[in-house]
Amino acid sequence: MTNNFPITDEHMHIDPRAKGLKAVKEFQNNGGTHIFLVMKPSWTLGIKVTKPEDQIAVFEETVDISRQINETGVTSFTVLGVHPAEITKLTEYMELQKAVETMKGGLDIAADYVKRGLAVGLKSGRPHYPVSPEVWDASNEVMEYAFTLAADLDCAVQLHTEDVGEPELIDITERAKKTGIKLHRVVKHYAPPLVDVCERLGIFPGVLAGKDAIEEALEQGTRFMMETDYIDDPDRPGAVLGPKTIPRKTLKLVEKYGEEPFWKIHKENPEKVYDVDIEL
Repeated sequence: MTNNFPITDEHMHIDPRAKGLKAVKEFQNNGGTHIFLVMKPSWTLGIKVTKPEDQIAVFEETVDISRQINETGVTSFTVLGVHPAEITKLTEYMELQKAVETMKGGLDIAADYVKRGLAVGLKSGRPHYPVSPEVWDASNEVMEYAFTLAADLDCAVQLHTEDVGEPELIDITERAKKTGIKLHRVVKHYAPPLVDVCERLGIFPGVLAGKDAIEEALEQGTRFMMETDYIDDPDRPGAVLGPKTIPRKTLKLVEKYGEEPFWKIHKENPEKVYDVDIEL
């Protein structure tokens, strides 16, 4: 299927143990052209992290899948880092401070992939479930470390966090500001359609393309990206949203809004945030 403009899913996982490239084909056959491929959490790949270097297996697999995606005609950009829920896994068998250092070390390695042109951004954040105050503070320390690395590299950071409203987005922005990262490089992944709030703060939302969210976002403008957070988990097929979602939704919305907003959402915004070229 061909369209006149790019269609980008700004947060997808692809796993060769699950649908793998078949999911990419579904995305492509429905009009999808570009994917930001995010590494899966280490434990979902059966990797037990005891030192930062254990993340290399995760990163190498992600880079390899990205290469395979690029051979299909879909363009893939990789985002590498340490999933914030890793802190809960690590503290099952190591002290909290060692867990923090292990996660920071993993981010250092991910930053090297960005330096070498093998990734376009870092993944970090803080747990999306209740944790103790100590773990919360430690998680914020790791997230701020990711911002600092990204400020040096001038690259994006995709954030996996708790559910956010304006107060949480303000807190994240304030933490980012301390590090010198350009605020448009801070991406709230799995964002609700709080386009106005994010624009005012300077950070960028990757709006989850669930029921009516994109329509709500479009009422506030076009300063956002669209994502499915497709997990490609053999035990949970279709979670969170399926790979066809964004191409189908976009082409349906074009009937109402025309093509122009989607050039911005699928091309100009990701180009600005991730410093990449989105070409057909």
